[in-house]
Amino acid sequence: MTGASSGARSGPLPVPARALAIGAHPDDIEFGAGATLAGWAAQGCEVSLLICTDGSKGTWDANADIATLVATRQAEARAAATALGATGAVVFLGRVDGELENDRPSRSEVARQIRELQPDVLLGHDPWKRYRLHPDHRAAGFLVCDALVAARDPHFFSEHGIANHRPAALLLFEADDPDHVEPVTEAGLAAKVAALGSHHSQYESTMFISGDPANSKAEQQRFESQIRTDLEEAGAWAGVPLAERFRFLATDR
Repeated sequence: MTGASSGARSGPLPVPARALAIGAHPDDIEFGAGATLAGWAAQGCEVSLLICTDGSKGTWDANADIATLVATRQAEARAAATALGATGAVVFLGRVDGELENDRPSRSEVARQIRELQPDVLLGHDPWKRYRLHPDHRAAGFLVCDALVAARDPHFFSEHGIANHRPAALLLFEADDPDHVEPVTEAGLAAKVAALGSHHSQYESTMFISGDPANSKAEQQRFESQIRTDLEEAGAWAGVPLAERFRFLATDR
């Protein structure tokens, strides 16, 4: 990576043929890697998304109908995938929001998806992020790492009856100590914003966009401006205009 201010030790990757991003909740992937995935998709990459939990706690409304919320969040996730240009699978692991565990059944299911979808690049939460409060983000990060190891080696979960598969790279988003950058374009930024905008149920609780017509437009503009600022800061760190940052892990460790 060029640029005297660059903090990156690796990047960018060649555009993969297939990428699989795994998030704890609907919208986590878009926050962590949306512009990167959109850029790859625009260049022909088959992008798939795997969402670990049902998003059933993603509201401040104590009287919300949970079944309706779960269905809404799945529909929003599919719309967000479309906004990113993703042409692969959108998989819902279906674990209860707030109760995700890196247990054997979950590792088996995620490893199966890695073997079936055969991504060249796997993306997920950095489980080693310091002082993280949300248990699902921690669990999802370790689940991705452990499932990758299981998917790559033939004697893990041999009951799958599927050939083992080793992704070429693992990119962890939300890292405290990133060492890899993926430059993104204005089109990638726009796709990230559009994908996040698909998650209408999260406007109040995650994006702090109220339903008040007098304020919502300004609040949405503020949110979109913050997304741009985040990508500009990552770009400045790497010596490019816009970027997303990751921790790169070789998959033979």
